[in-house]
Amino acid sequence: MENFTVIGIDSAKNFMQIHGTNERGKVLLKKRISREKFLAYMANLSRCTIGMEACGGSNYWALELVQLGFDVRLMSPNKVKKYAEHHKNDAKDAQACAEAVSRAHMRFVPIKTREQMTMQARHRIRSYFIKERTALSNMMRGLLLEQGIAIPQGKAALTRQMRELLASDNEQLSQMMKNMFQDLWDELTRLDGKIEAHTTAMEKLAKEDGYCQRLNSIPGIGAITSTALIAKIGNGSEFRKGRELSAYLGLVPKQHSSGESQKLLGISKHGDRYLRQLMIHGGRSAVKAAMRTNSLSKIHIKQDKHSQWIRKLVERVGMNKASVAVANKNARIIIALMKGQTDFNAALAHV
Repeated sequence: MENFTVIGIDSAKNFMQIHGTNERGKVLLKKRISREKFLAYMANLSRCTIGMEACGGSNYWALELVQLGFDVRLMSPNKVKKYAEHHKNDAKDAQACAEAVSRAHMRFVPIKTREQMTMQARHRIRSYFIKERTALSNMMRGLLLEQGIAIPQGKAALTRQMRELLASDNEQLSQMMKNMFQDLWDELTRLDGKIEAHTTAMEKLAKEDGYCQRLNSIPGIGAITSTALIAKIGNGSEFRKGRELSAYLGLVPKQHSSGESQKLLGISKHGDRYLRQLMIHGGRSAVKAAMRTNSLSKIHIKQDKHSQWIRKLVERVGMNKASVAVANKNARIIIALMKGQTDFNAALAHV
C-alpha cells in the first residue's frame, strides 16, 4: 500500500477524480473512478489528509470519508482556483485541491453535520416559498393596476383589497377576472401556510438547541437567524476570534490601501448573502428597539450599556450604517458566546 500524505479529490456528478502525493510531493496516484465504487476504493488507501472543494455534495462525501478515518478538509473554490493550472479539467482540479490543502495559510470550511444540512435545507425551502409569494403578490398588483386598481405597499393592504374585490357583491372585476384572481389568492394563501409551517419548525428547533438559545439572547438575533447561523458555522470552532466570522459574512470594510495611504470603503459583502441579510435585518431591529421611547415621558426604555452605545452610534452615523455596525458587532459577540459557553450580557459587551 502506498503511503499517501495528501489526497486531492475533485467531485463531479458521475465520477470522482483522485490525486495522491507523498511527503516529498511525488505524485503516487491519478485515478478517475465512478461514484458507486469511490468509497470502497478509498477504504483500501492509507489514511491521510484529503482536500476537497466545498461544493454540492462535498459535505456528504466528507462525512463518509471521516468515518473511514481520513482527515478531510473542505476549501472554498475561490481559494483552490489559485493553485489550478491553465486548461481546466478534473485531473488538474484534483491536483489543485491536493496543493491547496497542504498550504499552511489555507482557510477551511467547516464540515456540516447531517442535522446542519437538514436545517440548511429548511432555510432554503422557506426562502424559495418567500420568493414565490413575493413574485405572485407583485403579479397580482400589476394585473389589478391594469384594471385601474392601485394597491398600497404591504401584505395587509393586499389582503384587505383582495377580500373586498372577491366579495360576491363587489362588481369592480368581471366574473371571469374574479375566478382567475380567486385561483391566485388561493395559491398565495397556500404559500403563506408553507412559510408559516417552516417558520414554526425553526422556532421550535431554536428553543430546543443550546447554541440557538445562547444566540437568541443577543439583541437582534431571533430563531430564524440563529438556526441559519448554526446551519452554516456549527459550533464556530473554525473561527479563532469574532472578527473572522464578521469577515466571513462580509460585514467588515473593504480596503484600498497602499503604502501609508489607508483607505476603508463599504462592507466587503463577501460570503453568504442570506446570512448577511439576516444579520443586518437583525441589526436594524436592535437599533429600533434601542431607539424606542415611552410615548408619555419621552424617556428611552432601554438604559443598558449596549443600548446606549447603539443610540450614540445612530447619532453619529445614522440608522442604516448603525444597523450594519450592530450586525458586525453581533457577529463578533456570537463567537465570544460560543467559546465562552455563556449568554449575552450587555454590561460586558463593550468592556
